[in-house]
Amino acid sequence: MDDVRQPEPAPPIDRPAAEVRSPRGEAPDRGVRRAEPPRRAGRPDDRADERGAAGGRSHSRLPLIALAVVIVIAAIGGTFWWYSTKDQETTDDAYTDGRAVMIAPHVAGYVTRLAVTDNQRVHKGDVLVEIDGMDYVAARDQAAGQLAAMKAQLDNARVALDKQRTTAPAQLAQAQGQLQQVRGQLYQAEREFRRQHSVDRAATSEQSIDAATANLQSVQGQVQQAEAQVRQANLIPQDIAQAEAQVHQLEGEVAQAQAKLDQAEIDLGYTRVTAPQDGWVTKRNVEVGNYLQPGAVIMAIVTPEVWVTANFKETQLDRMRVGQKVRIRVDSYPDLRLEGHVDSVQLGSGTKFSAFPPENATGNFVKIVQRVPVKIVIDRGLDPDLPLPLGISVEPTVLLK
Repeated sequence: MDDVRQPEPAPPIDRPAAEVRSPRGEAPDRGVRRAEPPRRAGRPDDRADERGAAGGRSHSRLPLIALAVVIVIAAIGGTFWWYSTKDQETTDDAYTDGRAVMIAPHVAGYVTRLAVTDNQRVHKGDVLVEIDGMDYVAARDQAAGQLAAMKAQLDNARVALDKQRTTAPAQLAQAQGQLQQVRGQLYQAEREFRRQHSVDRAATSEQSIDAATANLQSVQGQVQQAEAQVRQANLIPQDIAQAEAQVHQLEGEVAQAQAKLDQAEIDLGYTRVTAPQDGWVTKRNVEVGNYLQPGAVIMAIVTPEVWVTANFKETQLDRMRVGQKVRIRVDSYPDLRLEGHVDSVQLGSGTKFSAFPPENATGNFVKIVQRVPVKIVIDRGLDPDLPLPLGISVEPTVLLK
């Protein structure tokens, strides 16, 4: 009967802690683990779990919300920027421009006085440099002496002309009178010659015949001489014209001498180099004692007139017109705000007027956006205490409306 299995005892039933007691009514054993009752819905622990799960989901959505906000702000900013700049054209390839007058002497010589210094403000007519003028004073005096001599010769020629106009007719009349006189003598000599040759040889002598013949020949010679004098004296217009030509020649020489004197005076005046315009002295490279050559640049004067040359891309010129307003920001003075207008657009790109312009017909053509210089005149905003040197960078903005 050992093979018959005994039934296994049933598992103990968990009871509440209040119902578990010892057989003798003693307190339960502290080493026995008590079973916990099942949790019910709505308890504080369950609500905490739900809040933790919801909080995790909310934390995972924060980056998406932030990204959406950034996108919206960027879209609003981009729209505002596009709307505010759609009627503007700007470039940073711009600089101040103006006139720089190069100063060079007209005459050579040593510098005896330097009247200006670097960056000094000068006015039109102010003396800049003085050159030693002793040689030019001597040249002026020599030219003045030559002019005085030529004027004296001219006066003499004019007197001779007046005299010729009076004496030429008188000489003609005198020659004609002498011709009449010798013709009378010729008539008498011919009669005497015929008389001596027609009478009987006994009534005259060989001496008388020879004397009559010689007298006739002499008178004939005098007649020829008188006729020649008449012909010479008869050239009255030619003689007067010759005297007038002499006067004209001397008048030309006097004018030439006067021109030399004027040139000498001009050269003497050029020994004082003066400012042709108002402006500031720049690039001075002359000192007292230097020997100057004509045409050698010794300094430059920058005039007060300043404008802006902006090199806009050719694609920016579509709506740009002369007279449009321009706002100008100067890199050197961030707080300075200038206003101007578009004065003109150069009829040619910068590369067209370069030293070696491109030749597209050679076959190496590459299309590149060209830049065209635009002249912008400054209307207002200049500060006398903030000079604008030529060539500094600016940033113009053209208002296309």
